Amino acid sequence: MHIFHVQTDPGASFLKPGTPGIEIHDLVAPLPGETTIQKSQPNSFLGTPLLEHLRSLDVSELVITGMMSSMCVDSTTRAAAENGFSNVVIQDACAAPDLTLGDIAVPGETVHAAFMAAMNGSFAEVVGVEDFLTREVLTTHK
Repeated sequence: MHIFHVQTDPGASFLKPGTPGIEIHDLVAPLPGETTIQKSQPNSFLGTPLLEHLRSLDVSELVITGMMSSMCVDSTTRAAAENGFSNVVIQDACAAPDLTLGDIAVPGETVHAAFMAAMNGSFAEVVGVEDFLTREVLTTHK
């Protein structure tokens, strides 16, 4: 399943319909027939059919990746946990931009690490892609 963000606010500065970069990159494009859900809020559950869709499939665990660690990944992971899902966040398949707070500059790598650390153990299990791909449950279903 793919969830993609489109800004519907007329004052948005990026991710607006018809602008460069709004498309899902070819390297991670949905497979034919794969479900895609468009969202306009950081929380992928807010204003979308995601919760109903997952419940209709009897899903209990989510694997979450994406951009930005400090916005959509964090908000969606927390909402998923609050809705009873067990979550795994693939930390090296997520990223965050540099941020500032007043005169404090926070590098994206530090932003990313802080959000992963905050989610780990509380709202999700945070792991690297290599660790995730070598899990016994995955290797028995290949």
